[in-house]
Amino acid sequence: MPSALVSALVARRDDLRDVEIAHLHTEGPADYTRPEMAGHFRHNAFFVGRNVREAVNAGRADFTPVFLSEVPNLFETVLPIDVALIHVSPPDAAGYCSLGISVDCAKPAAHAAKRVIAQVNERMPRTLGDSFVHLSAIDQLVQSNQELLEVTCLPPNEVARAVGRHVATVIEEGSTLQMGIGDVPNAILAALGHHRHLGVHTEMFSDGLMDLIEAGAVDGSRKTYHTGTVVSAFIMGSHRLYDFVDDNPMIEMHPVTFTNDPECIARNDRMVSVNSAIEIDLTGQVCADSIGHQLYSGIGGQLDFIRGAARSKGGRSIIALPSTAKGGDFSRIVAELRPGAGVVTTRGDVRFVATEYGVADLHGRTLRERARALIAIAHPAFREQLESGARAQHLF
Repeated sequence: MPSALVSALVARRDDLRDVEIAHLHTEGPADYTRPEMAGHFRHNAFFVGRNVREAVNAGRADFTPVFLSEVPNLFETVLPIDVALIHVSPPDAAGYCSLGISVDCAKPAAHAAKRVIAQVNERMPRTLGDSFVHLSAIDQLVQSNQELLEVTCLPPNEVARAVGRHVATVIEEGSTLQMGIGDVPNAILAALGHHRHLGVHTEMFSDGLMDLIEAGAVDGSRKTYHTGTVVSAFIMGSHRLYDFVDDNPMIEMHPVTFTNDPECIARNDRMVSVNSAIEIDLTGQVCADSIGHQLYSGIGGQLDFIRGAARSKGGRSIIALPSTAKGGDFSRIVAELRPGAGVVTTRGDVRFVATEYGVADLHGRTLRERARALIAIAHPAFREQLESGARAQHLF
């Protein structure tokens, strides 16, 4: 988030009408979505973060469901960009600014936009790879050395650690990983500390991955594509992580047209994608973007990586989630999805599903076999109810 530019834009609201603001996940305030901004700004979310969630669900902002890999194509087709607001490091001796911790869709937006305005920040790390924008491609520069926003997670609880231990059993040494952020992904990463020769090809790089590199578990030596490097599109975490990636030749940043392209992902042998879900039904349909009709996040890159891993030699995809939600009041494994729930990963794409009670491999399984496998890793308090639901659907 180029916060200085966004704040200046909001301050000019009385001069502006019908300005559409499009972005993916951002941290920090999104003042342009406040009720009094109606008529001045309208937000279009490609991913619903917590700072815009209320506005989207109240109808003050829009949501566009799209695979993360395909967002840049929108800038060249149905959503042409007039102005790209980007956040960069100071230029080097050759005049190149790095997009730092957010290359993802920022570089494609800067390439497609009619005008590019950059916040230049001395605190932005200079990341390497396909992460640079030359001064000649920037129309206006604004110097503002703001602290980068940190994203921290609480230590994983015992449920998350149990999920992590089960997932770790499915991941072989020498695998290449894609992982998200949160207590379950962090617990999975912590459980991989004794693995060796892991690689990383991911859309998001977090503190947990940094810890695995420092522990010697990740060295990229057995990667079959971009051997020896960590490939990522954006970085979310602590200031220690931002210092770690600064001018680090092991970290290779790319737009999502590369990181999330299933063909590129599949070039990594033993590719393992690990993603989360809000709920999954007994046939294997995965809801990951909404709680019923209430939008919670977005499609993101989940299916990009699941399909990439499916095409990888020895690859596998894993949906990892706690068995319950709301303190144990609700099962995340359900007989049928709630009305309005969005299916992000189809029953034809899902493979491994892991909870704190074990791992179910659904690939090539009948609906009857899937139902039994998923009930076996559901919370025991809900298994009888799930069996009744399965019988009502004639699954067994």
